[in-house]
Formats: sequence, structure tokens, C-alpha cells
Amino acid sequence: MTTIDALPESSPARRIRRMAERQVVDRDALFELLDEQLVGHLAVVVEGVPLVVPTAYARVGEEILLHGSTGSGFVLRAVADRAPVAFAITSLDGVVVARSLYDSSMNYRSAVVYGVLERVDDPAAALDALGDRLIPGRGAEVRANTRKEVAGTAVLRLALDDVVMKARAGGPSEADDDGEDREVWAGVVPLAPAWGTPIPSGSTPATLPVPGSVRRIGTRGGRLAEI
Repeated sequence: MTTIDALPESSPARRIRRMAERQVVDRDALFELLDEQLVGHLAVVVEGVPLVVPTAYARVGEEILLHGSTGSGFVLRAVADRAPVAFAITSLDGVVVARSLYDSSMNYRSAVVYGVLERVDDPAAALDALGDRLIPGRGAEVRANTRKEVAGTAVLRLALDDVVMKARAGGPSEADDDGEDREVWAGVVPLAPAWGTPIPSGSTPATLPVPGSVRRIGTRGGRLAEI
């Protein structure tokens, strides 16, 4: 990862002020975080009231696609008004257990994308991209989306032009002269997401094998249970 000290001149002017050394400007690290996660939180101010909504998303190149509904009036209003929004993504990677509660912490990666939402010109293709992100290859196994379903879906895009990312990794801070009792355990408890065994619906025949798209769900960084 590249820290703030190596920030290229072309990057946005945003800076992390507290623990600035944890700022990450490595584009590959950002893409890895975005591609691992499935849900982010969209923040927008409507008539002076802050609103935060969790929503599914997918990264496509240098932008992210957000899944919405044509019934989401406040989001579409933000699009029409070209109101600035923020979209946050977080991965908790572990709990850092130090020899005091004050020094204990978390290992994490987080990013906030700032910008203006725009509607996607081809919502049908964008909806397919979002679906493939959630369940890779499922589109080839099921019927196509109907016109009504596409018409009721609003797919929005947010460019990855203005992003700030922060991360912490490693164990608790330790120094030979910190005066802490080494007989007190310290370390890290990693958090590794794992997918469970697929559960068929009540009307799905028990003899049907789990399709390839469902098996591929566990290839995004998590682990699919043995089936």
C-alpha cells in the first residue's frame, strides 16, 4: 500500500488528518476493497436532513453502480439537483487486543467516495452487471428481466474520481520500554468471512444440484462451505 507521503499530484486534495499515515492511495488496494464488499452506505442531505441508506453496489472500471428504485424519491431528487453525496464502504478485518483497553483497536479498510450521482443510460445492462456481481453467472440460468422490472429499477453511477481510503493492519503497538506487563496476553483476532451451506427454498426439489452461479458466490474472497 502507498501512504499519503507518496500521494501523486493528480490525486484529489482530501487528506486524512487523524493518523494521516493510515491514508491509502494505492488504486489496486481500493479496487480490492470495493470488489470484496457487496453493500455500502449512501449519504445525502435532503431539505437539510441527513439520510443514510445501505444499498448494493458493483464496481465497473472507474465507477461504481448503485442499485435503487424509481420509488426512491429522495435519491432521484439528489440526482436531479446534482446534490453532492458520499458513499462509504468498510471491511472489518480483525480486533486488535492490546494490554490496555485504550490501546486496543481494530484492523480495517474503509473508503468514502464523494461525488454526484448520475442515472445510467442503459438500466437493463447495468442491472445485469449488478446481478452478476451479487450472483456471478446467474443471469444465464434464469429468465430475463421484464420491461416492468427494468422500468421500476433505477441504476445510478458514481465516479471514483474523489475517494479517500484509510486502513489499519498489524498487531498492537509495542515497544521495549513501554512498561507494559508481558504476562498479559496481546495480539490480533482476525475476522475472515465465510459463506454458509446453500439452503434451498421450500418449493425447490431436494434432488436439484446447487447451480454453478451459487457455488461461485464464495469466490469473492469468502469461503463457501462444503456442499
